[in-house]
This record gives sequence, structure tokens and C-alpha cells, in this order.
Amino acid sequence: MSLLLRGELSLSIYSGNAFVILSGGRTGGFPPPYIHLLKAVIAPMTQTLLIVGNGALSRDLSAIAEDAQYVIRFNDARLDDGRSGTRCDLLILANANKPMQRRLTDPDFFGSPAFSNAREIMLVYHPEIIRRYHWRSSLLSRLKGRRADWTMQTIQVIGKAGKEIRIMPPQFYLDSCQELGLDEKAMHSVVPSTGFLGIRYAIDRFPAQEWRIRLCGFTWEGWKRHAWDGERAWVQAQAEAGRVEIIC
Repeated sequence: MSLLLRGELSLSIYSGNAFVILSGGRTGGFPPPYIHLLKAVIAPMTQTLLIVGNGALSRDLSAIAEDAQYVIRFNDARLDDGRSGTRCDLLILANANKPMQRRLTDPDFFGSPAFSNAREIMLVYHPEIIRRYHWRSSLLSRLKGRRADWTMQTIQVIGKAGKEIRIMPPQFYLDSCQELGLDEKAMHSVVPSTGFLGIRYAIDRFPAQEWRIRLCGFTWEGWKRHAWDGERAWVQAQAEAGRVEIIC
């Protein structure tokens, strides 16, 4: 077997022995015990994907964030303390109900480092999912301008800011609910958190052979309508399987 190393070097393995052919035809031999080290050197470098939750970090991870090839953040990501760096390749938003309505009218959100730095925006709820499973606002709330679905308003406002926008497909949401053991009835009162959907998206879309997925800032507590215990258990199972690494 022969492999090219950086244009000027090549590695050849014959009958358990390795030979490095240098520029000019010079060769160097390596005994079998060192062949696995050579293979590690020439193996494709694994890229790092860092997923940053909105919980407090116990240590400074800014260097890890800035060195990562891809960084995912969520909703009202706060970068004020600098512990998670400033990079943001994908900002994932929950585009339903009062939180999204508030963001759309909050200049601080659009001026935040997370939004400003984001290369792409992803909305976790497809309008069909909101229509089928999200609870409707009361009549009084609707009279005040509240609604469940803010997808089109979000697309219009964020599009004007020059950001690319994507929406998670309905089937991905349904599959995510199934992963958490939520049946049809439960799905009308419990919704997967944005963080859980983002982690599952990363695992699904970034091949394990090429990407090292690292997590930080997830407390798995908060709003009562999220399945926190189930989400924590699912992510822990992914960590035990080696698919993700929880670093903080």
C-alpha cells in the first residue's frame, strides 16, 4: 500500500514493514511496531464541532470555541463573560410563542454577538409542527398580538439582516419526540428543547468519522414543558457510546 504525504513524502507498507520515500528518492524504513504511529500521522484530521448550551460554564472554554471548525449556539446565547468565545456558525432558534415574539422586537437580540456572528439561522419548529402540537394562545392573548407561530415574521426580519435561514423538517421533530418516548398525546403538552434538537441534529448530520462533537453549558433544567430527564438520559447515552463528549 502506498500513500502520498503532503506532496513530497509517500508511505509504502510491504509485508509489515513501512518505508517513507522522501523527495529525491531517499528512503527510510520503520519496523512494524511503529507502523500504527505512521498511520495515525497520515490519517485525516478529525474536525471539532462545539455545541454551547446557555448554562453557566465552570471554566474558560474560549480557546476551544475559537479553535473549533464549527460552533452551534441557541436562542438568547450570552457571550458576555467570554468563557465560550465568540464564534457562532449556526444559531438555532425556537420560533414559537412568546419568546420568539420578544426576540423579534428586541434590538439587543439582533445586536448580540451570537446573532451578529452567526453564519446561518435554523428554526426548530416547522409551521406544520406548531399547528399540530403547540398550544394556542388564549383569546385575550391573541387580542394582544400573541400567537403560536412566528415563522414567517422571523424569516422576514432575519432575512433582512442578511442571514441564511433554514427550518428543521417536520419528520425530524417527530423522530426526536420518538427518541424521547413521547407519544401522540404527550406531544401536545411536552416539546423537545432547542438544545436537544440541536444536539440530535449535529449527531445526525455530522459524520462520526470526520467530526468530534463536544458539548458544554447544558444543565437540563428550566421550562416545565421540556422532558429534561429524558433529554439528559439520551445525551448521556450518546456520550457513553462515544458519539459526543461532555466537557463542561
